[in-house]
Amino acid sequence: MNVSAWCIKNPIPALMLFVMLSLAGALGFKSMKVQQFPDIDLPTINITASLPGAAPAQLETEVARKIENSVAALQGVKNIYTKVQDGVAIVTVEFRLEKPTQEALDDTRAAVSRIRSDLPADLREPVVTKLDLAGTPILTYTVASERTDRMDGMDEEALSWFVDNQVSKAVLAVRGVGSVARVGGVTREVRVELDPARLLALSASAADISRQLRAMQQEAPGGRADVGGIEQSVRTIATVAGAAELARMEVTLGDGRRIRLDQVATVADTVAEPRSAALVNGKAAVGFEVVRSRGASETDVAEGVRAALAKLAAEHPDVKITEVFNFVEPTVENFHGSMILLIEGAVLAVIVVWLFLRDWRATLVAATALPLSVLPAFAVMHYLFGFSLNVVTLLSL
Repeated sequence: MNVSAWCIKNPIPALMLFVMLSLAGALGFKSMKVQQFPDIDLPTINITASLPGAAPAQLETEVARKIENSVAALQGVKNIYTKVQDGVAIVTVEFRLEKPTQEALDDTRAAVSRIRSDLPADLREPVVTKLDLAGTPILTYTVASERTDRMDGMDEEALSWFVDNQVSKAVLAVRGVGSVARVGGVTREVRVELDPARLLALSASAADISRQLRAMQQEAPGGRADVGGIEQSVRTIATVAGAAELARMEVTLGDGRRIRLDQVATVADTVAEPRSAALVNGKAAVGFEVVRSRGASETDVAEGVRAALAKLAAEHPDVKITEVFNFVEPTVENFHGSMILLIEGAVLAVIVVWLFLRDWRATLVAATALPLSVLPAFAVMHYLFGFSLNVVTLLSL
C-alpha cells in the first residue's frame, strides 16, 4: 500500500489525522512539567544510625562496621560508603542499576534487622531510606521582623517558632511541596541544671532525677468508661504546662523523702544550644528551604509558594519574608532557551531547503512538516511515557 498516494487521493482523512495529532501534542506540551533534571530512581539506599554522645571511633567499631558486613553480603551491591560523625553513622549502599529499588530497600532493611541485637542497646532505631534526587531545595527564604509602632518586633526565638508553625503550614499546603526545613534560628528548650552539692548532701543522683522526669511527661490512653450513661474515652494525662510547674514537681529520693525539683536544680524555659547557623551577608538570619515532591513541576511549585507567602506576609505585616536563593530561574531560562533554539533550528532548516532547492512548493512542504513532526512527539512523551521537560528531553529535541 502506497501511503503517500492514498493520502493524495484522500486528503481530508490525512488532514484530520495531522490536526488531531497536532492538537494532542499541543495539549501534551501544555500539561508537561518543567524540571531541571528528570526524576531518576536509583537503587541507592541510606542507613542512618544515631547514638547521641558516642565518639566516631565507637560508632565505627560498634555500629558502622557491623552494618557494612551485613549489607555487603546482599546481591547486587556495587559500592558501600560510610560517613561517621559525632553521634551519627551514615552508611550508603549503592546497588547495580539492574537491581529494582524496592527490592534493594527491602533487602537492606532485612540485613539491618538481622544484626539489630548485635548493635548497642541505647542506639536509636536505624532509619533505612532510598536516595531521593528530588529532595534538593529549590527555594530559600529568610524571615526578619520589622519594628512597627504597635510592637518592638520578634526576637530570634519568636521568628523560629513563626517559621516552624505558620510558614510550614502555609507552604506545605501548596500542591507539589515535599518538605519545608528551617535553616538557622533556635529551638525552644526547658533546661534543668542540677546542683551537684545539693544532690550530694541529699544522697541523690542525677540518674534518679532524670528517670522521674522521663516518667513525668507522659500521656497515654486509659480505655473507656460509662459516665452518666454515656460511654466516654479515658486518658491518663501526666504532663506539665511550663517550666514553673516543672520546678514545683516533687521528686522522691532513695530513702523515701520527697523534695521539690527547684530545691536541687534550676529550671529555665530557654533555647537549646545552637548547632548550626544561617548567615546572610555576614549577619545571622532565620530562614527556610522549600523542597519539591517527586514528580512535581518546579515552576508550578515556585508559583504556588510565592502566592502562599504573599498571602502570609499580608496577614503578618510585621514580618518580612525575603527570597535569597532561587534554583527555579535557571530551569526556566534553560526551558525558554531550548524553545528558542528549537524554533531557530526549524527556521534555519527551512532556509537551507530554500537555498538548495529554490522551490517554494518544496520549501512550504518542509516548513509544514517540521512542526507536524515535532508536536505529536510531546503527546507521546507526556501521555505514553510520562516524561517532563528537562535538560535531557529538551536536549534530545
